[in-house]
Amino acid sequence: MRDIGFTAAEMRSMRKLHTPAKIQDFLNTMPFNFETLGDTCKSPRRVLAERKAQCMEGAMFAATALRLLGHPPLVVDLESTDDDHDHVIAVFKVRGRWGAISKTNHAVLRYREPIYASVRELVMSYFHEYFLKDGRKTMRAFSRPVNLARFDGQNWMTSEEPVWFVPEHLCDIPHQAILKTKDVVALRKADDVEISAGEIVEWRKPKRSC
Repeated sequence: MRDIGFTAAEMRSMRKLHTPAKIQDFLNTMPFNFETLGDTCKSPRRVLAERKAQCMEGAMFAATALRLLGHPPLVVDLESTDDDHDHVIAVFKVRGRWGAISKTNHAVLRYREPIYASVRELVMSYFHEYFLKDGRKTMRAFSRPVNLARFDGQNWMTSEEPVWFVPEHLCDIPHQAILKTKDVVALRKADDVEISAGEIVEWRKPKRSC
């Protein structure tokens, strides 16, 4: 693979993440980026330096780390209803099966072992976890895997500036719907115990100082 622009010190840190599970473990050690000063879209270099990330930033970081292991840097956008947030995952294949790395602050929408026969099968494993506080299930569509190598000319991995062009592309591309209108109407809400589990967070949002 061509020189991707990381320093020797950065490469030493990245090379320690020698399996998809190690990449996920490393992401889990990072505090969640609550974007308290405004929306961010930091490159993997900035994520490595600042040691915090939200889902888009985590997915790009994971895709970069996967690339160093010989995988293509692939991400998939999970699209929700307008009253919920999309989620982005980095996806990879091991022995012909798909898995996913995910940065989230909640007890759900997390890592997936590489056991799924297709991207759709992998994506659908997130469906029942994707709900609002009132129990409404909100996942509606997903994108094909996007190879972030398409943005190499824009230095998406090492830019010191925000890399908004990546999520903008994910928003613009076609998504495959997973439900028809009649399916949406028939959806059962999540149980109270599921909702309670969904409220478990890994990192507490910092309180604003005076």
